[in-house]
Amino acid sequence: MTPPDHRGAAPVENLGGAGASNLLLRVASAAVLAPIAIGFVYIDGWLFLALCAAAAAGILWEWTRLVAEYPDRRILLPGLAALVAALLLAGIGRPGAAAAVIVVGAVLAGGAMAAWPRHAPAGNHAAWAAGGVLYAGIMFLGPALLRRDPALGFVALLFLAATVWATDIFAYAVGRAIGGPLLWPQVSPHKTWAGAIGGLAGGVAAGIAVAYASGIGRLAAIGVIALMLSLLTQAGDLFESAVKRRFGAKDASHLIPGHGGLMDRLDGFLVASFAALLIGLVRQGIAAPAQGLLVW
Repeated sequence: MTPPDHRGAAPVENLGGAGASNLLLRVASAAVLAPIAIGFVYIDGWLFLALCAAAAAGILWEWTRLVAEYPDRRILLPGLAALVAALLLAGIGRPGAAAAVIVVGAVLAGGAMAAWPRHAPAGNHAAWAAGGVLYAGIMFLGPALLRRDPALGFVALLFLAATVWATDIFAYAVGRAIGGPLLWPQVSPHKTWAGAIGGLAGGVAAGIAVAYASGIGRLAAIGVIALMLSLLTQAGDLFESAVKRRFGAKDASHLIPGHGGLMDRLDGFLVASFAALLIGLVRQGIAAPAQGLLVW
């Protein structure tokens, strides 16, 4: 699910000239992509699973190019095979097996990099390879397994998307309006503490609003969940920024006009969605993770 681009506090002068043109391009891209993503969530079934798997495959490709500097088959082949297998297993109602096959793909990718280390990325190449498959895998598993809850799957993903998108929007708006000390200058030169706090407030408000509109009770508990997911959204954003900085990249790719790559747009969402899934699994099990997330 691709939110509008509203990252931390960019300098004001970026809104003039080429910056304004780039901002308009980002808004136009988001205006097209966000309704399409929500439509797939509503339709559900194999189409939605295919969308999740395609997003995960794109993230794996971007990760591989980032850490190995080219589309390395030692990572892509086991990773893509694992994603296809996870798609099929989730589609036939085997979510546990879908998660297990992602782990197997990560082990195979890491093993391949360790066994044939030529042209390896800097640092622990086996760990980067395995990490990429897991990173892409949670992009698939989080939304795909939450949506399969027949009672509240659609509402859970709307709640999740609203929380994540509002976090990004308010972090951008408040960060630009107030400025102030940077959140983590070594990783991101634009994100501020003011923006982070504004993002938390916006994410919590949006999550509560979706829950209220959907007839979900215990809004205080929902607010706590939204707060945690908003924090994780920003943590996921910072993690992806740290990975890009580690490998000297500004964007993961140029796949989405004005937005960069899928990793750039889905970094916070994939972390938040996987955390939401884990909360649901702990409380209600694999049959009803969305209820476990929302019903308190």
